Amino acid sequence: MVRLLITIIGRGHSGTRIISQILSDSGVYMGEPLNDSWDLVPPESMYEACRVFGKYVGWSGGLSWDFSKVLSMEPDPAFVRLIEDYLSSVLGSKAENKGWKIPETTLCYPWILKMFPEIVCIHWVRDPRDCILSGHVTDDLSDFNIQYPKVKDVREMRAVSWKYQRELMKATPEPKRLLKIRFEDMIFKQDDTLARLESFLGFKPAKVKVRTDSVGRWKTDSGNHMFDFFKEDMAECGYEF
Repeated sequence: MVRLLITIIGRGHSGTRIISQILSDSGVYMGEPLNDSWDLVPPESMYEACRVFGKYVGWSGGLSWDFSKVLSMEPDPAFVRLIEDYLSSVLGSKAENKGWKIPETTLCYPWILKMFPEIVCIHWVRDPRDCILSGHVTDDLSDFNIQYPKVKDVREMRAVSWKYQRELMKATPEPKRLLKIRFEDMIFKQDDTLARLESFLGFKPAKVKVRTDSVGRWKTDSGNHMFDFFKEDMAECGYEF
């Protein structure tokens, strides 16, 4: 009998590969195959599921989205089929503890909770100034049927994507089991963070090698990496600016 079904909610380039590796090294079946980022692949069914979800998200202009429909309705049957296809290796596994990681899960978070009401969620955040330095599939929200304001450059586009995903996470009622972890705490306070994870999951998590130079890369970046609309969320997450 399955004890835990676990997923990680966090934007691309937020360092979620670390927690996926920790879970895998701790004996959690994370599906197969996995790529170098410890994502469950192939991702196409997940991408298409996110596009189905995106059709039901309204845009009120600026950085304001209307999630009322996706929060109130049951998942579109097409979405359910696509997610079941994407998670076929996980759902078909008899492992005691199992789960998956791919950043696009964040784009359809409310419906994941509706499909799997007993799911265990790890919310993973990283300083957005570091998070937007590199490109990711989710940079252009229009690829997932999400409307957003026209922006000046690619950095701003990534910043808007970060903000959208943060707003979606905050708008979604919290699941029964939720743990919030900062990437930076896993880097500099790994023992303390793993102790929190052990208390939350009920088993001892593995320790992995981390790189301290992955924190604060924005400090030597010459491009635009800070936007005013980051400030409220940064303060909520304990980041100084």
